[in-house]
Amino acid sequence: MAVQQFFLNNNRCICIDMIKLGIDTGGTFTDFILHTDNGMETLKLPSTPENPAKAILEGLSSFFSNPPDTLEIIHGTTVGTNAFLQRKGAKTILITTHGFEDVLFIGRQNRAKLYDLNLRRPPEIIDRNSCVGVKERTRWDGSIQQPLGKTVGKRVRSLARKVHAQSIAICLLHSYANPEHEKQLQASLRDLEIPVTLSSELIPEFREYERLCTTLINAYIAPVISSYIESLAAQLPGIPVFVQQSNGGILPAAGIADHAVQTILSGPAGGVYGAFHLAGEIGLSRIVTFDMGGTSTDVSLCDRALTMTRDYAIEGFPIRTQVIDIHTVGAGGGSHAWIDAGGLLQVGPESAGADPGPVCYGTGQRITVTDANLFLGRLLPDRFLGGKMVLEKERVDQYMEILAEQLSMSSVDVALGIIKIVNANMVKAIRAVSVERGHDPGEFSLFAFGGAAGLHCCELASDLGINRIVIPNRAGILSAQGMILSEPTLDHVQAHFLSGSDLTKEKLAAAFSKLEGKARKEADALNPANAQYEIRRFLDLRYKGQSHELTTPFVDDFMMSFHNAHQYAYGYDMQTVPLELVSIRLSLRMIQPMIKLPRCGEKTASLPQPLQMTDVYFENGSETLPLYLRKDFKPGNEIAPPALIVDSYTTILLPDGFALRVDSLLNLIIDRISEHDNNY
Repeated sequence: MAVQQFFLNNNRCICIDMIKLGIDTGGTFTDFILHTDNGMETLKLPSTPENPAKAILEGLSSFFSNPPDTLEIIHGTTVGTNAFLQRKGAKTILITTHGFEDVLFIGRQNRAKLYDLNLRRPPEIIDRNSCVGVKERTRWDGSIQQPLGKTVGKRVRSLARKVHAQSIAICLLHSYANPEHEKQLQASLRDLEIPVTLSSELIPEFREYERLCTTLINAYIAPVISSYIESLAAQLPGIPVFVQQSNGGILPAAGIADHAVQTILSGPAGGVYGAFHLAGEIGLSRIVTFDMGGTSTDVSLCDRALTMTRDYAIEGFPIRTQVIDIHTVGAGGGSHAWIDAGGLLQVGPESAGADPGPVCYGTGQRITVTDANLFLGRLLPDRFLGGKMVLEKERVDQYMEILAEQLSMSSVDVALGIIKIVNANMVKAIRAVSVERGHDPGEFSLFAFGGAAGLHCCELASDLGINRIVIPNRAGILSAQGMILSEPTLDHVQAHFLSGSDLTKEKLAAAFSKLEGKARKEADALNPANAQYEIRRFLDLRYKGQSHELTTPFVDDFMMSFHNAHQYAYGYDMQTVPLELVSIRLSLRMIQPMIKLPRCGEKTASLPQPLQMTDVYFENGSETLPLYLRKDFKPGNEIAPPALIVDSYTTILLPDGFALRVDSLLNLIIDRISEHDNNY
């Protein structure tokens, strides 16, 4: 029988069994959601980019005067991502096989924009002088052609001390087949007492450039992540802290430096996982997630399952680990409006962030998307963040007028233009994960969440032909909600080459048995309490002669499964051509008791009364709309358009052509109204 505790804080009596606090640190706001036996409580605070832990500790103190022993924290962090994007990672040395020191800079010779004569390469992660070649050679089959020199370790130690290295990445040729030389180097560098990332442990599969970049990025951000987490943990003594991974799972913070690269999509992954979990609760299996925050917009398509990828890249540098397939664009509430060299209005990708923030926050001096929504009456100055923050409308009017004069337009047209441009950028992002991959957006439901999504989702749905929108209860902090629903997850991969008649179930089962033993050993070390595991096995297969592979489940008829996957992806298959296996992979998930989202009672026919009437600008002029408070909504309520709905952390614009109803989870279900539908 579980032991219960009772805590009194801010005049609240909380009955506690095991409680979880999800924390999503974004570029503009830090979101909190606390789950106890009594339900869920939420909080949103401005982020503190100079010290993310400051906002976390402030939020924690608002929930508890003394955190209980049963508290668990699940944290989504952008610390590693920001360190990489700003090139503020650790001083890192890359050790590779002699002759391959330039792989990082040569890359794949792909050009993202073929005809852009002014294309600029992103800043390098490390300079050429930090790439060290050592004489050794391992063949593709793991046999040793040239042993590692006995003095190599001494030379690398001397260089590391000379340049004051803080981290080391080791990626030797074909180490996925035989890691011996990498391990020898690691042992020889132990006296330095700095983190060392081995490619043979992090990503033991072929393709040198991708493996090298992934290893280097992990080493580059690992000390930053480790320092931040250690500092945070020191201020939260005795509280278990988990970190959200890019694959939708979580891992204990204590060993996160070994998996630092898996935090690149930490926050957005929590949002997608939370949306997909919620979709299952309400009976939807095909969704497009639309997460519009203050700094960026993240979109992902889920067709009956989370869409995973190993081809993610950040600023053009590949990360060859399993991540949720999320497409990010610089289009958020804080995205700046600016005038390009041709005199045209542009929006983003640069963002105001939390500091200085939009003009309406009182310190920013450049108009943003949030300012445009406020100017158009779509945000109310005294209702932002549930009334905890008052926006400065007069200041926005002044700066909007200045921008309008520069464009020789009216202020209203400029504000509407800003909304049009940012919407076009977000429509393009959703098409990138749907239309460009053979999916019709009209067959999916749009899950809109994040602080700014509710103001834009209906217009996006119209442009994309999407008929249903779901705005979740607690939409403004859904990423944090996804984090408390996530479970510890480990991904493992191993290069394994088989083809033709050698590709048998018996050989595959033997290979998986070895990889599974490694995964279980790591899982037991993380959670020794005899947890139940779910293990899924996958094969990276291709037709003989192909350069790239497809990942398919390891099932009884895995060959036919591959043929079907190839047919689905490319429109044809070649069943007479032998198959080649290049690697095996598995995902181990530790099964935890599922958190049930709180539901309300019976539906009600009584409708909420508008708080007031308010003027909102549209393309065809100003309209007077009823303003509702979302907290007044009950299951079964149906709202006719147009309307403006204010939530604690988001605002929803319901234009003509859409109808809204409330379900038992207090989600807002918005449907496009057919021309022949006379219900509204």
